Amino acid sequence: MDLDVSAAARPSESGMRWLVLVTAYFLLALFVIGIFDLLVGLYELVASGRFTDPIAVVELLDTVLLLLIIIEVHRTLLAYAREEPVIRIVIGAAIIAIAREVIGFRVSEFDNALGALTAASAFGILLAALIAVYFLIHRINVD
Repeated sequence: MDLDVSAAARPSESGMRWLVLVTAYFLLALFVIGIFDLLVGLYELVASGRFTDPIAVVELLDTVLLLLIIIEVHRTLLAYAREEPVIRIVIGAAIIAIAREVIGFRVSEFDNALGALTAASAFGILLAALIAVYFLIHRINVD
């Protein structure tokens, strides 16, 4: 008795595609909530007069970057469901995620200067590597 693995895998593939789409709609709902949160945060920043406070502005920018990450993950899920290439989207999302960490980086969150320097160096190396891979993929047109 030969088992047709391809036929046995079809229901699983179909189920996974549906789960991916449900997750994409969940991310859409999170994005709408995030936009509302961004607007409320912007209003509070202006109403309180803290719009010149760098820490408050960075926190607002952090929300914007988080929304961009949600968009990129959503794009990745849709591309996956359509069986399209996702590598460019994933690397773009990773660059945004690392940029978010770099922008929100606070030396005061570390116990000592060496820990902060190590983390900053790791972020820099990772960001440079991701940017290099991003341009390499665009240059050689990899899907």
